[in-house]
Amino acid sequence: MSDPAPPLSLRLLALYPKKIGSSIVGAGARMKLPVSLRKSLLGGFAAQYGVNLEEAGRPLESYESFLDFFTRRLRPGLRPQDPLVPGAVNSPVDGALIAAGRIEDETLIQAKGLPYSLEELLGGDPLAPWFRGGHYATLYLSPRDYHRIHVPVEGVVRAVGRIEGELWPVNEASTAFTPGLYVRNRRSYWIAEGTGPCEGLRVGAVLVAATHVGGVVIDERWLSGRGLPVRGRLEVERLPCQPGDDLGVFELGSTVVLLIGGETAGTWRLARELGPVRVGQRLGQAAG
Repeated sequence: MSDPAPPLSLRLLALYPKKIGSSIVGAGARMKLPVSLRKSLLGGFAAQYGVNLEEAGRPLESYESFLDFFTRRLRPGLRPQDPLVPGAVNSPVDGALIAAGRIEDETLIQAKGLPYSLEELLGGDPLAPWFRGGHYATLYLSPRDYHRIHVPVEGVVRAVGRIEGELWPVNEASTAFTPGLYVRNRRSYWIAEGTGPCEGLRVGAVLVAATHVGGVVIDERWLSGRGLPVRGRLEVERLPCQPGDDLGVFELGSTVVLLIGGETAGTWRLARELGPVRVGQRLGQAAG
């Protein structure tokens, strides 16, 4: 029996100018909204997608644009970090854990058996070998989710980078039918080495862009006043990080591929089932 064909909508999307379309949507999202319309427009979006407005850090009418709302912060104290234990890795995002496994033969699995390459995912970064034989966890953010990304471990940051690419959607249909989706799309990444309870871990967060979600932004703290190149990497001089620190932000939402390597990776185990997860909840830890 032959494999099922991709949905018609996905086949038609191949004809859509995704980068131009994403640029237009991005420009619209940045447009300043009249104060008198903010509550109805943003409230309508929130109602359509099920956004929990009680968690928003500011009143609805204070958000100047759709992008300002998409990248909103939450009210303080809503996402406490689970206590650190040896080898702990906490969730960097609100979203859904949709895939997880071992990185075998430098290969990760996207969905339905579709493989992709660790080396390609990190654009040939010299630290990619840190994650050979380690683990990956893929986290998907929907339009209703909080779109900021947070540091998942205690450690020191070693590198950040950006890889230019396409802007295919990363919804369920596209993930299931588009080979190498995560290595085809634009992405940014952040790599750290664990310290303290996280000693022996090496952790990478790859922020994958999507159609109408071209902005995969690494927080300025890790750039030390430098611009992140469109294609390339920056060394980071062991800047300390703590779970919950700002790591980056999605401008409209997408997918994070979390990489776990290092000496501790041999005993590291995922502690959650696939499904919903929030910032700060423990994804896994080293076996005792």
